[in-house]
Amino acid sequence: MTTHTNSSSAPVDVTVTVTVTVTVIGLGAMGRALAGALLDAGHRTTIWNRSPGKGEKLVARGAVRAGSAEEAVRASELVITCVVDHEASRQILDPLTDALAGRVLVDLTSDTPDRARTSAAWADTHALDYLAGAIMVPVEVIGGPEALIFYAGSQSAYDRYEAVLKALGAGAPFLGPDHALAAAYDMAMLDFFYGSMAGLVHAFALAGAESIPGAAIAPYLQTIVNILPPIVAGTAADIDAKEYNGAGANLAMMTAGVDHLLHASRSRGLDTSQLEAIKAVSDRAIAKGHGADSWASTVEALAG
Repeated sequence: MTTHTNSSSAPVDVTVTVTVTVTVIGLGAMGRALAGALLDAGHRTTIWNRSPGKGEKLVARGAVRAGSAEEAVRASELVITCVVDHEASRQILDPLTDALAGRVLVDLTSDTPDRARTSAAWADTHALDYLAGAIMVPVEVIGGPEALIFYAGSQSAYDRYEAVLKALGAGAPFLGPDHALAAAYDMAMLDFFYGSMAGLVHAFALAGAESIPGAAIAPYLQTIVNILPPIVAGTAADIDAKEYNGAGANLAMMTAGVDHLLHASRSRGLDTSQLEAIKAVSDRAIAKGHGADSWASTVEALAG
């Protein structure tokens, strides 16, 4: 931001937006959303996809369609990939290491921490300035204030292009130099999400087995959602400190509740595999002496 002053008026703040050249490789739904957000922010955007027939709307909005992956890479100072996995990303980029030299590569491809480390080692071998990222929101949120994308790896690359990355989502935390951190955060959050979604759908199935419409119970499930934020914070603190105060609700009592759910579900012929897995873990924790502790103590039964 620059500030101009003159003798006839008060200081005036003038925000100068710096545009950069950006390439997006991979035009699935998420890749198109990323390119669209970059166009919205005024960045000169080049696009490329392995299969033809994608990106017409982006071109109509001003994006440049490259004729090849190499042309796409050479068109920009910042190259963003968003494809199916890290193997696919390296298949595209491995022949292009000479073209990538001197550019910043940001891989927003979702995959595991181990594969992220493998990709980082590949980038290091070729002396590439590399950021690994993980997108935590659906396509319709990309570019907005609620979008969250994690970044890890090259601090200098992040610092140089932070403003551009925040055009993809206002939430753009840098996690540290270990490239695998973005994927690790991604996996932990998806673990919570998918487990929660499975529990939600099972709850609707159990209610439906008693002729209760989903719409009837949904407002009351919001009560559970509302108590989660302090539970998340408290459980994190307990696990980090390895202190599991079960004064409010102990594991033995809550495991009895899981057992009730198992009986109710079985009586209605519902799948109980998730509940059985939950009870197996809590039973192991109780066997280790955590019956009087909080639910957080089940973490002690998860690693062997």
